[in-house]
Amino acid sequence: MTEFRIEKDSMGELKVPVDALYGAQTQRAINNFPISGLTMPREFIKALGLIKAAAAAANQTLGHMDDAVCQAVTVAAKRVQSGEVDSHFPIDVFQTGSGTSSNMNCNEVISHLASTEDLFIHPNDHVNMGQSSNDVIPTAIAVSCVLNVTHALIPALSDFVSVCRTKADELAGVVKTGRTHLMDAMPVTFGQELNTWASIVETNTERLQDTLIRVAQLPQGGTAVGTGINADAKFGQLFAEKLTAATGVEFTSMANKFDGISAQDNIVELSGQLKVIASTMMKVANDLRWMNSGPLAGIGEIELPSLQPGSSIMPGKVNPVIPEAMAMVCAQVIGNDTTVTVAGQSGNFQLNVMLPVIAYNVLQSIHILSTASEQLAHQAIKEFKVNHEAVSENVGKNPILVTALNAVIGYDLGAKIAKQAYKEKRSVLDVTLENTDLTEQEIKEILDPIKLTTGGIEEK
Repeated sequence: MTEFRIEKDSMGELKVPVDALYGAQTQRAINNFPISGLTMPREFIKALGLIKAAAAAANQTLGHMDDAVCQAVTVAAKRVQSGEVDSHFPIDVFQTGSGTSSNMNCNEVISHLASTEDLFIHPNDHVNMGQSSNDVIPTAIAVSCVLNVTHALIPALSDFVSVCRTKADELAGVVKTGRTHLMDAMPVTFGQELNTWASIVETNTERLQDTLIRVAQLPQGGTAVGTGINADAKFGQLFAEKLTAATGVEFTSMANKFDGISAQDNIVELSGQLKVIASTMMKVANDLRWMNSGPLAGIGEIELPSLQPGSSIMPGKVNPVIPEAMAMVCAQVIGNDTTVTVAGQSGNFQLNVMLPVIAYNVLQSIHILSTASEQLAHQAIKEFKVNHEAVSENVGKNPILVTALNAVIGYDLGAKIAKQAYKEKRSVLDVTLENTDLTEQEIKEILDPIKLTTGGIEEK
């Protein structure tokens, strides 16, 4: 049997588990929202702890909070940051749209941790001093996103690029059949293909970094509606400075704090950038799956690492499990972006009222893109092996190589040669010898596969 204690808030008394660090307002939210069993992410809880410590430091510097209270709040807030008390943050994601329940959950936990017989720390008057849920929760979303993109996603993408570049150098001279519309096209090298993946991800990273400049502008200090009621006029700027010092990541105070409270456009933008990355990674995952397909009846250009049995009934079958996992992550991120977009539209008048679900979805997207990108780089791209015999054979019998002869024999004759070579299952070289005055050496020189991957017509 769970033992209870009686807690009070402005609405009266109710039972709270005796060992719970939270109080009445958290318990009311637990009772009101038994919806999904999904709780706010660890990264979000950490951000709340960072915010409460930075707010206390700012209020102390401004002369509104005495040293003992500030010290008590700071020590307790650091325990929240560390994850030590995460089990005392049980509120469902699908709660009050402002996230007030989560803000008060944090205030109550810090109050319980910080209070002693000699010093009572009030959850509202002390922990929440100069703040409102309406600026704390948008700030927590922004802070958690900036920190996790900076410390997890960008390093993962950088690592992905590095693995692709290294593999590209390794396979720089290996020519393969290019494909457009999934049909044979002019040859490319594996190095060009891998460097293309790296280049796209580098551009995606640049987009992310540009977006972070706006996400790092915080509405803290705007309090309830953006006017800054009950907060020192200098609080927002000082808060940003304290948070920057604590995290080592630059945060600034939003010039118009109404923006960050009434709308979540910066986070919607960030979610859009995550969707772009998902689109890229889906392309890479599917390229790998096609290249690995077979090994006998598919393209069979590469062999991905064998990581686990692929079938419960077909012995010896091995599947491209890492690219498949990446593809599912991408689908989830794209779906999350739809949720964030719809939620971002719910900035009714002075407050967005879908903040918790925005936080949950965008932080999940950041997390799973980070971890899946690392797996795709190291468990698929880094260790795949090229089936050199199949690749070389496919390049040699590709009728589309006749494209390189266009400047010499013209498009129409080239089309005739390509169709005849394909129909008769003969090489372009042999059919070109029959249909033109070119010598075998001239044709070989023009159709040299490695030359065909560089493009352009050399001057004579």
